[in-house]
Amino acid sequence: MKFVDEASIKVEAGDGGNGCVSFRREKFIPKGGPDGGDGGNGGHVYLVGDSGLNTLIDFRHRRSYRGERGQNGMGRQMTGRGGQDLCIAVPTGTRVRDADTDEVMGEVLQHGQRLRVASGGHYGLGNIHFKSSVNQAPRQSTSGAPGERRALKLELIVLADVGLLGMPNAGKSSLIRAMSSAQPKVADYPFTTLYPNLGVVGAGSDHSFVMADIPGVVAGAAEGAGLGLQFLKHLSRTRLLLHLVDIDSTNPAQQVQCLEAELAQYDEALAQRPRWLVFSKKDLILDEEFSELRQEILRELDWQAPCFAVSSFTREGLDDLAQTILGHIQALNKTKIPEAQAEQPYDPLKP
Repeated sequence: MKFVDEASIKVEAGDGGNGCVSFRREKFIPKGGPDGGDGGNGGHVYLVGDSGLNTLIDFRHRRSYRGERGQNGMGRQMTGRGGQDLCIAVPTGTRVRDADTDEVMGEVLQHGQRLRVASGGHYGLGNIHFKSSVNQAPRQSTSGAPGERRALKLELIVLADVGLLGMPNAGKSSLIRAMSSAQPKVADYPFTTLYPNLGVVGAGSDHSFVMADIPGVVAGAAEGAGLGLQFLKHLSRTRLLLHLVDIDSTNPAQQVQCLEAELAQYDEALAQRPRWLVFSKKDLILDEEFSELRQEILRELDWQAPCFAVSSFTREGLDDLAQTILGHIQALNKTKIPEAQAEQPYDPLKP
Protein backbone atom coordinates (compact mmCIF):
# COMPACT_ATOMS: atom_id res chain seq x y z
CA MET A 1 0.00 0.00 0.00
CA LYS A 2 1.31 3.44 -0.89
CA PHE A 3 2.29 5.59 2.10
CA VAL A 4 0.45 8.93 2.09
CA ASP A 5 1.00 11.25 5.06
CA GLU A 6 -0.90 14.36 3.92
CA ALA A 7 -4.43 14.84 2.63
CA SER A 8 -6.97 17.63 2.23
CA ILE A 9 -10.69 17.04 2.77
CA LYS A 10 -13.89 19.02 3.19
CA VAL A 11 -16.37 18.23 5.95
CA GLU A 12 -19.91 19.49 6.33
CA ALA A 13 -21.97 18.85 9.44
CA GLY A 14 -25.69 18.25 9.13
CA ASP A 15 -28.11 21.17 9.12
CA GLY A 16 -30.64 21.48 11.90
CA GLY A 17 -34.22 20.50 11.11
CA ASN A 18 -36.82 23.24 10.65
CA GLY A 19 -39.54 23.93 13.19
CA CYS A 20 -43.11 23.03 12.27
CA VAL A 21 -46.20 25.28 11.98
CA SER A 22 -49.17 23.14 12.98
CA PHE A 23 -52.44 23.44 14.88
CA ARG A 24 -54.32 20.87 16.90
CA ARG A 25 -57.40 19.81 15.00
CA GLU A 26 -59.66 17.28 16.67
CA LYS A 27 -63.41 16.76 16.68
CA PHE A 28 -65.22 18.65 19.44
CA ILE A 29 -62.02 20.58 20.30
CA PRO A 30 -62.36 23.99 18.65
CA LYS A 31 -59.40 26.31 18.65
CA GLY A 32 -56.99 23.56 19.60
CA GLY A 33 -54.04 25.92 19.43
CA PRO A 34 -50.53 25.51 18.05
CA ASP A 35 -48.79 22.15 18.36
CA GLY A 36 -45.86 22.38 15.92
CA GLY A 37 -42.78 20.51 17.17
CA ASP A 38 -39.10 21.43 16.97
CA GLY A 39 -36.69 20.10 14.40
CA GLY A 40 -33.79 17.78 15.23
CA ASN A 41 -30.16 18.80 15.60
CA GLY A 42 -27.82 18.16 12.69
CA GLY A 43 -25.22 15.39 12.97
CA HIS A 44 -21.65 16.25 14.01
CA VAL A 45 -18.56 15.14 12.10
CA TYR A 46 -15.85 13.33 14.09
CA LEU A 47 -12.42 11.94 13.27
CA VAL A 48 -11.90 8.63 15.07
CA GLY A 49 -8.51 7.02 15.66
CA ASP A 50 -8.01 3.58 14.14
CA SER A 51 -4.76 1.76 14.99
CA GLY A 52 -5.36 -0.58 12.04
CA LEU A 53 -4.69 2.23 9.55
CA ASN A 54 -1.20 3.49 8.71
CA THR A 55 -1.74 5.82 5.75
CA LEU A 56 -4.08 8.58 4.56
CA ILE A 57 -4.39 7.14 1.06
CA ASP A 58 -8.16 6.63 1.41
CA PHE A 59 -8.61 10.41 1.46
CA ARG A 60 -7.05 10.67 -1.99
CA HIS A 61 -10.14 8.97 -3.43
CA ARG A 62 -12.85 10.61 -1.34
CA ARG A 63 -12.48 14.22 -0.26
CA SER A 64 -15.97 15.34 0.82
CA TYR A 65 -17.90 14.18 3.88
CA ARG A 66 -21.31 15.30 5.12
CA GLY A 67 -23.18 14.65 8.37
CA GLU A 68 -26.88 13.77 8.36
CA ARG A 69 -29.43 16.58 8.42
CA GLY A 70 -31.85 16.82 11.34
CA GLN A 71 -35.45 15.90 10.61
CA ASN A 72 -38.06 18.66 10.48
CA GLY A 73 -40.52 19.03 13.35
CA MET A 74 -44.05 17.63 13.03
CA GLY A 75 -47.50 18.25 14.37
CA ARG A 76 -48.77 17.03 17.73
CA GLN A 77 -45.64 18.53 19.30
CA MET A 78 -43.44 15.82 17.78
CA THR A 79 -39.75 16.69 17.62
CA GLY A 80 -37.81 15.70 14.54
CA ARG A 81 -35.11 13.04 14.82
CA GLY A 82 -31.55 14.32 15.24
CA GLY A 83 -29.11 13.67 12.41
CA GLN A 84 -26.71 10.77 12.86
CA ASP A 85 -23.11 11.74 13.61
CA LEU A 86 -20.54 10.94 10.93
CA CYS A 87 -17.38 9.20 12.18
CA ILE A 88 -14.38 9.19 9.84
CA ALA A 89 -11.60 6.70 10.62
CA VAL A 90 -8.06 8.10 10.57
CA PRO A 91 -4.70 6.56 11.57
CA THR A 92 -3.51 7.23 15.11
CA GLY A 93 -1.00 10.06 15.01
CA THR A 94 -3.10 12.28 12.71
CA ARG A 95 -2.84 16.03 13.24
CA VAL A 96 -5.74 18.15 11.98
CA ARG A 97 -5.40 21.72 10.71
CA ASP A 98 -7.95 24.20 9.44
CA ALA A 99 -6.92 24.67 5.82
CA ASP A 100 -8.07 28.30 5.76
CA THR A 101 -6.34 29.53 8.94
CA ASP A 102 -3.64 26.84 9.33
CA GLU A 103 -4.74 26.54 12.96
CA VAL A 104 -4.13 23.18 14.62
CA MET A 105 -7.56 21.88 15.67
CA GLY A 106 -6.28 18.84 17.50
CA GLU A 107 -4.56 15.47 17.23
CA VAL A 108 -5.85 11.90 17.26
CA LEU A 109 -3.32 9.87 19.21
CA GLN A 110 -5.25 6.92 20.64
CA HIS A 111 -7.33 4.13 19.16
CA GLY A 112 -11.00 5.07 19.47
CA GLN A 113 -10.30 8.70 20.32
CA ARG A 114 -12.84 11.08 18.76
CA LEU A 115 -12.12 14.63 17.64
CA ARG A 116 -15.06 16.80 16.58
CA VAL A 117 -14.13 18.78 13.49
CA ALA A 118 -17.57 20.16 12.53
CA SER A 119 -20.63 20.76 14.73
CA GLY A 120 -24.15 20.08 13.51
CA GLY A 121 -26.65 22.90 13.18
CA HIS A 122 -29.07 23.70 16.00
CA TYR A 123 -32.71 22.75 15.59
CA GLY A 124 -35.42 25.19 14.56
CA LEU A 125 -38.35 26.02 16.86
CA GLY A 126 -41.95 25.03 16.17
CA ASN A 127 -44.82 27.49 16.45
CA ILE A 128 -45.76 26.20 19.91
CA HIS A 129 -42.92 28.34 21.31
CA PHE A 130 -44.47 31.54 19.93
CA LYS A 131 -47.86 31.25 21.64
CA SER A 132 -48.76 34.13 23.94
CA SER A 133 -51.79 35.88 25.36
CA VAL A 134 -51.81 38.28 22.44
CA ASN A 135 -50.85 35.72 19.78
CA GLN A 136 -52.76 32.52 20.38
CA ALA A 137 -52.52 31.24 16.82
CA PRO A 138 -48.88 31.93 15.86
CA ARG A 139 -47.73 31.03 12.40
CA GLN A 140 -44.07 31.67 13.13
CA SER A 141 -41.34 29.06 13.26
CA THR A 142 -37.59 29.12 12.84
CA SER A 143 -35.40 27.28 10.41
CA GLY A 144 -32.64 25.00 11.55
CA ALA A 145 -29.14 26.49 11.63
CA PRO A 146 -26.71 25.26 8.95
CA GLY A 147 -23.99 22.86 10.05
CA GLU A 148 -20.36 23.91 10.14
CA ARG A 149 -18.39 23.59 6.95
CA ARG A 150 -14.63 23.29 7.07
CA ALA A 151 -11.72 22.55 4.80
CA LEU A 152 -9.23 20.39 6.68
CA LYS A 153 -5.63 19.43 6.18
CA LEU A 154 -4.68 16.06 7.66
CA GLU A 155 -1.06 15.29 8.54
CA LEU A 156 0.01 11.82 9.63
CA ILE A 157 2.96 11.84 12.01
CA VAL A 158 4.07 8.35 12.93
CA LEU A 159 4.04 7.34 16.60
CA ALA A 160 7.41 5.87 17.56
CA ASP A 161 9.69 5.81 20.59
CA VAL A 162 12.96 5.97 18.63
CA GLY A 163 13.75 7.74 15.36
CA LEU A 164 16.65 6.95 13.04
CA LEU A 165 18.46 9.95 11.59
CA GLY A 166 21.32 10.00 9.12
CA MET A 167 22.64 10.70 5.66
CA PRO A 168 21.54 8.52 2.72
CA ASN A 169 23.13 5.05 2.88
CA ALA A 170 24.07 5.43 6.54
CA GLY A 171 22.57 2.02 7.30
CA LYS A 172 19.24 3.04 8.83
CA SER A 173 17.10 0.59 6.86
CA SER A 174 19.57 -2.23 7.47
CA LEU A 175 19.48 -1.49 11.20
CA ILE A 176 15.69 -1.58 11.47
CA ARG A 177 15.60 -4.79 9.40
CA ALA A 178 18.14 -6.40 11.74
CA MET A 179 16.45 -5.28 14.97
CA SER A 180 12.80 -5.81 14.03
CA SER A 181 10.55 -7.61 11.57
CA ALA A 182 10.23 -4.55 9.32
CA GLN A 183 11.28 -5.13 5.72
CA PRO A 184 12.28 -1.78 4.19
CA LYS A 185 14.09 -1.77 0.89
CA VAL A 186 17.89 -1.99 1.16
CA ALA A 187 20.19 -1.27 -1.80
CA ASP A 188 23.63 0.19 -2.53
CA TYR A 189 22.38 3.55 -3.82
CA PRO A 190 21.04 6.66 -2.02
CA PHE A 191 17.37 7.24 -1.19
CA THR A 192 16.24 3.64 -1.32
CA THR A 193 13.90 4.61 1.54
CA LEU A 194 11.13 6.82 0.15
CA TYR A 195 8.69 6.78 3.08
CA PRO A 196 8.86 6.10 6.84
CA ASN A 197 9.00 2.52 8.08
CA LEU A 198 8.02 1.37 11.56
CA GLY A 199 9.41 -1.65 13.35
CA VAL A 200 8.72 -3.15 16.78
CA VAL A 201 12.01 -4.05 18.47
CA GLY A 202 11.82 -6.82 21.05
CA ALA A 203 14.12 -6.35 24.04
CA GLY A 204 13.44 -9.28 26.31
CA SER A 205 10.50 -11.62 26.68
CA ASP A 206 7.87 -8.98 27.40
CA HIS A 207 9.44 -5.63 26.54
CA SER A 208 9.56 -3.80 23.24
CA PHE A 209 9.69 -0.35 21.68
CA VAL A 210 8.81 1.15 18.30
CA MET A 211 11.52 2.39 15.95
CA ALA A 212 10.95 4.67 12.94
CA ASP A 213 13.15 4.87 9.86
CA ILE A 214 12.85 7.93 7.60
CA PRO A 215 14.54 8.77 4.29
CA GLY A 216 18.09 10.08 4.48
CA VAL A 217 18.62 13.78 5.14
CA VAL A 218 21.06 15.76 3.00
CA ALA A 219 22.54 19.23 3.31
CA GLY A 220 19.88 21.87 2.62
CA ALA A 221 16.98 19.60 3.62
CA ALA A 222 15.38 22.39 5.68
CA GLU A 223 15.10 24.40 2.43
CA GLY A 224 13.71 21.44 0.50
CA ALA A 225 16.82 19.70 -0.86
CA GLY A 226 16.51 15.97 -1.48
CA LEU A 227 13.28 14.80 0.08
CA GLY A 228 13.48 17.96 2.20
CA LEU A 229 11.55 18.37 5.42
CA GLN A 230 8.69 16.24 4.10
CA PHE A 231 9.63 13.43 6.49
CA LEU A 232 11.55 15.25 9.24
CA LYS A 233 8.18 15.88 10.91
CA HIS A 234 7.90 12.14 11.59
CA LEU A 235 10.67 12.51 14.19
CA SER A 236 8.71 15.13 16.17
CA ARG A 237 6.95 12.57 18.39
CA THR A 238 9.95 10.35 19.03
CA ARG A 239 11.54 10.37 22.48
CA LEU A 240 15.05 9.49 21.35
CA LEU A 241 17.03 9.99 18.14
CA LEU A 242 19.68 7.58 16.93
CA HIS A 243 22.11 9.46 14.71
CA LEU A 244 23.61 6.86 12.38
CA VAL A 245 26.99 7.52 10.76
CA ASP A 246 28.74 5.23 8.29
CA ILE A 247 32.11 4.73 9.98
CA ASP A 248 33.67 3.87 6.60
CA SER A 249 32.43 7.07 4.90
CA THR A 250 34.27 10.30 4.15
CA ASN A 251 34.40 12.92 6.94
CA PRO A 252 31.95 11.29 9.40
CA ALA A 253 32.29 14.19 11.86
CA GLN A 254 31.40 16.69 9.17
CA GLN A 255 28.28 14.67 8.32
CA VAL A 256 27.16 14.81 11.96
CA GLN A 257 27.69 18.57 12.13
CA CYS A 258 25.78 19.05 8.87
CA LEU A 259 22.71 17.18 10.15
CA GLU A 260 22.88 19.02 13.48
CA ALA A 261 22.61 22.29 11.57
CA GLU A 262 19.67 20.99 9.51
CA LEU A 263 17.81 19.88 12.63
CA ALA A 264 18.35 23.24 14.34
CA GLN A 265 17.12 25.09 11.27
CA TYR A 266 14.04 22.88 10.92
CA ASP A 267 12.98 22.71 14.58
CA GLU A 268 15.03 23.88 17.56
CA ALA A 269 13.03 21.66 19.94
CA LEU A 270 13.82 18.61 17.81
CA ALA A 271 17.51 19.54 17.81
CA GLN A 272 17.48 19.57 21.63
CA ARG A 273 15.94 16.08 21.89
CA PRO A 274 18.18 13.31 23.31
CA ARG A 275 20.37 12.06 20.46
CA TRP A 276 22.79 9.14 20.56
CA LEU A 277 25.56 8.54 18.07
CA VAL A 278 25.64 5.13 16.39
CA PHE A 279 28.54 4.13 14.16
CA SER A 280 27.20 1.67 11.58
CA LYS A 281 28.92 -0.83 9.28
CA LYS A 282 31.61 -1.59 11.86
CA ASP A 283 32.36 -4.87 10.09
CA LEU A 284 33.93 -2.96 7.19
CA ILE A 285 37.03 -1.81 9.10
CA LEU A 286 39.51 -3.43 11.50
CA ASP A 287 39.09 -3.01 15.25
CA GLU A 288 42.37 -1.10 15.61
CA GLU A 289 41.41 1.36 12.91
CA PHE A 290 37.94 1.75 14.40
CA SER A 291 39.25 2.65 17.87
CA GLU A 292 41.48 5.39 16.52
CA LEU A 293 38.81 6.76 14.17
CA ARG A 294 36.15 6.69 16.91
CA GLN A 295 38.31 8.70 19.32
CA GLU A 296 39.16 11.21 16.60
CA ILE A 297 35.49 11.74 15.66
CA LEU A 298 34.31 12.09 19.27
CA ARG A 299 37.10 14.54 20.01
CA GLU A 300 36.29 16.64 16.95
CA LEU A 301 32.58 16.71 17.83
CA ASP A 302 33.17 17.11 21.58
CA TRP A 303 30.49 14.41 21.90
CA GLN A 304 29.12 13.89 25.43
CA ALA A 305 26.03 11.73 24.75
CA PRO A 306 26.12 7.91 24.56
CA CYS A 307 27.91 6.39 21.57
CA PHE A 308 27.57 2.90 20.08
CA ALA A 309 29.13 0.85 17.30
CA VAL A 310 27.03 -1.74 15.47
CA SER A 311 27.01 -3.97 12.45
CA SER A 312 23.66 -4.97 10.95
CA PHE A 313 25.42 -7.68 8.93
CA THR A 314 27.14 -9.48 11.85
CA ARG A 315 24.62 -8.21 14.47
CA GLU A 316 27.49 -6.93 16.60
CA GLY A 317 26.34 -4.45 19.23
CA LEU A 318 22.61 -4.72 18.41
CA ASP A 319 21.54 -6.43 21.64
CA ASP A 320 23.44 -3.93 23.78
CA LEU A 321 21.90 -1.05 21.84
CA ALA A 322 18.37 -2.44 22.24
CA GLN A 323 18.75 -3.00 25.98
CA THR A 324 20.18 0.48 26.54
CA ILE A 325 17.34 2.08 24.57
CA LEU A 326 14.77 0.09 26.53
CA GLY A 327 16.31 1.22 29.83
CA HIS A 328 16.21 4.84 28.68
CA ILE A 329 12.54 4.60 27.66
CA GLN A 330 11.55 2.89 30.90
CA ALA A 331 13.31 5.64 32.86
CA LEU A 332 11.35 8.25 30.92
CA ASN A 333 8.10 6.42 31.67
CA LYS A 334 8.84 6.52 35.37
CA THR A 335 9.60 10.23 35.35
CA LYS A 336 6.68 12.11 36.84
CA ILE A 337 5.18 14.65 34.46
CA PRO A 338 4.44 18.03 36.11
CA GLU A 339 0.72 18.47 36.58
CA ALA A 340 0.68 21.66 34.52
CA GLN A 341 2.22 19.82 31.55
CA ALA A 342 0.47 16.47 31.90
CA GLU A 343 -1.75 15.53 28.99
CA GLN A 344 -5.39 15.25 29.96
CA PRO A 345 -6.74 11.70 29.51
CA TYR A 346 -9.24 11.15 26.76
CA ASP A 347 -12.84 11.01 27.96
CA PRO A 348 -14.97 8.94 25.53
CA LEU A 349 -18.16 10.45 26.95
CA LYS A 350 -17.04 14.02 26.37
CA PRO A 351 -18.22 15.43 23.02
